[in-house]
Amino acid sequence: MKPSISKRLRQAKRRIERRLDGPRVDQGKPMFAASNVHFELADKTHGIATGGIGVVHRLAQEIGLVDAIDRRLHLLKIHMPYHESDHVLNLAYNALCDGTCLEDIELRRNDEVFLDALGTERIPDPTTAGDFCRRFDEGDIRSLMRAADDARLNVWTKQPKKFFDRATIDLDGTLVVTTGECKAGMDISYKGTWGYHPLLVSLAETGEVLRLVNRSGNRPSHEGAAEEADRAIALCRRAGFRKIVLRGDTAFSQSEKLDTWDADGVTFYFGFKAMPNLEEIADNLPKTAWNKLFREPRYEVQTESRRKPKNVKRRIIRRREFEVLRLQGEDYAEFEYTPTACERSYRMIVLRKNISHEKGEKRLFDEIRYFFYIANDWAVDAEDVVFEANDRCDQENLIAQLAGGVRALSAPVDNLNSNWAYMVMTSLAWNLKSWWALCLPENGRWAKEHRSQKHTVLRMEFKTFLNAFVKIPCQIIRTGRRLIYRVLSYTPHLPVFFRLCRVLRC
Repeated sequence: MKPSISKRLRQAKRRIERRLDGPRVDQGKPMFAASNVHFELADKTHGIATGGIGVVHRLAQEIGLVDAIDRRLHLLKIHMPYHESDHVLNLAYNALCDGTCLEDIELRRNDEVFLDALGTERIPDPTTAGDFCRRFDEGDIRSLMRAADDARLNVWTKQPKKFFDRATIDLDGTLVVTTGECKAGMDISYKGTWGYHPLLVSLAETGEVLRLVNRSGNRPSHEGAAEEADRAIALCRRAGFRKIVLRGDTAFSQSEKLDTWDADGVTFYFGFKAMPNLEEIADNLPKTAWNKLFREPRYEVQTESRRKPKNVKRRIIRRREFEVLRLQGEDYAEFEYTPTACERSYRMIVLRKNISHEKGEKRLFDEIRYFFYIANDWAVDAEDVVFEANDRCDQENLIAQLAGGVRALSAPVDNLNSNWAYMVMTSLAWNLKSWWALCLPENGRWAKEHRSQKHTVLRMEFKTFLNAFVKIPCQIIRTGRRLIYRVLSYTPHLPVFFRLCRVLRC
């Protein structure tokens, strides 16, 4: 960044530190002392609350996302005045400006400064955005995902060599519930809710959404998963990843595909359904085959250990004598197994959980439950296969972010394909957040610190990212040849923000 900007950031940091670290004395009155407040309407000075959207848009241009969308997606015969990229980014930017639904587009459509910040006369209104979603068929949606892949590859090519050591592809399904009754393609799920059942394919290392496929609510989790996994594998091969790993729960261990993936050099760790023949094998394993499973603590105490507070929930459960299940211990063993549709044998890791049924102060009985994991990785320890399969649960956090943070997993339009298109376009907001982090440089004398900052941004929750890097108040100044965002307040995240600005030549 410019030396002048760096100097002013240091001064702002010192000022805020002096205010926060000042003496704490009783002033005799509340600290919140603002009074006699007046509001006026600015005449020439124009500001925007989401100044970070300018960097996001510059990022979309720099990585080739705008050009890729217009090159691959052809839904409009005449551009009067919007292009396909305008419609797609309109939905993505709505999420990045903390919009929760299509109607929130109207807020930014009537914000003159927001329009100036993006250098546009107008943006599509909510009705037009909904109509654009209805233009999509399955082929168009896949063209849009390929356009996102073009931009993704441009970002990946800028990463260090270590980035390409491994690509971990996670697969899972989730339910999108709707109270609407006229949405084509909806159906009742196994949970008794109405809506859709999209399939999510993601990259664990970066949290990016690789594929998002909408399906009817009554479809099984594994439907179409193998084909989408193959597309994700091809994308990672094209990018140059040296090792590709597939992970999924019991619904995705599709026996007919295991031999193909193994022959293709793909490593997989899948949960496997506890079928009667597998449970019989586990029951007949000798005692010497079993080993105790030790799990590492969830976190390390960074300061001093504190006494744990009383468990209120457990006390209520015991007093009211609710029946509860408690894990007493875990053991693991392994054996070779050839699934019915396979010609090769693979490692089958069995995890035995000893679960006690308790009621009040009484321990009723113990129960043994088996959990099975199939893998073609013969080099790691058996317990590491269990941990690897368990790590896939982090994808649940990604699903929660897409549903509650980005609001991409919703069904605001009228049929399966239009809602699918809405999900893909809105989920671009999450991918732009990931690409924002990946574009941060990590070289020079501060490489270690910059690498840590990059990882921090990459693992941020969506709302935290918006508050740190998008909701930045800026004054918008339009000159003859320049569009200037003048940042109006200091936050601790601004040094990282300006480093990306420098990379993008903002």
